[in-house]
Amino acid sequence: MLKHNKPSMISHPFVLLFISILSVSISSIMIKFSDTPTSVAGMYRLFISVIIMLAFVPRKQLVSIQLSKREGCIVLLAGVFLGLYFLFWMESLVYTSVASSMVILSLQPLFVMLGSYFLFKERVSLLTVLCMIIALFGSIFIAWGDISISREALFGDGLSFIGTLFVSAYLLMGQKVSNKIDANAYSIIVFFIGGTVMLIYNLFQNYSLVQYHLSDWIYFLLLAIIPTIFGQYIFNILLNSIGATTVSVGIIGEPVLAIILAYFFLGEMISVFQLIGGMLTLMGMGLYFWSKSLKYSVQRTN
Repeated sequence: MLKHNKPSMISHPFVLLFISILSVSISSIMIKFSDTPTSVAGMYRLFISVIIMLAFVPRKQLVSIQLSKREGCIVLLAGVFLGLYFLFWMESLVYTSVASSMVILSLQPLFVMLGSYFLFKERVSLLTVLCMIIALFGSIFIAWGDISISREALFGDGLSFIGTLFVSAYLLMGQKVSNKIDANAYSIIVFFIGGTVMLIYNLFQNYSLVQYHLSDWIYFLLLAIIPTIFGQYIFNILLNSIGATTVSVGIIGEPVLAIILAYFFLGEMISVFQLIGGMLTLMGMGLYFWSKSLKYSVQRTN
């Protein structure tokens, strides 16, 4: 049975978490600017990631996996939930704004925290809850000026909420088996299963699987490399060392980074709501990770 490989390229996992959050924050902007069906983009995003990772992961890591039936079912469900998350969340961006979708996605830490309590008996301190509330209020401020109330927008918000439930379950299941299977093998398996889920959906919708322009294929490749390998894959690595709750709290910072990227690369101005919300979010996250960093340092010393 393979053990989880902790990241060796850095001395502190929160640096790696920042890199992954920065990577996934680019995905919403990329999805908004593409005309391809979101489910097709999500499918190739995962399948291309698998192909790239297979070129670097030793074959014996895959063939020597030893999991019980229960653990195997957890990995299978994690892959299904990942595919459903991409399906619902990416499709939500067709109907609602990035800001609205992101503020709903920021509810993820609450679901993960509840799941961690029941599954892993993880207790949270009052400081942790306070930090999370501050960060969530920041996310609400960020989206407040852009939230639109219409039947189409509400439908998109509903899709984002369902996607949030699926990604929360995905992170919790990943933490459940993180010490039973190597992160490389786990990521390849769940990415492949998730891509297969989206393939089945695309076949039912009669979407074309191959008739796309070169620019679309480049877009699929970039989605695989940046937000998937440098984003979702790193999340999987970190589940064993810092846990699903801490990873999900970090994802709250995605809207803030998306706003900063849009300012520098798209020339979008930062509104008062976004400025106040971003400061609140960063303050809440900063306090949370400061407390976690102290705890992590003590654990490493011992």
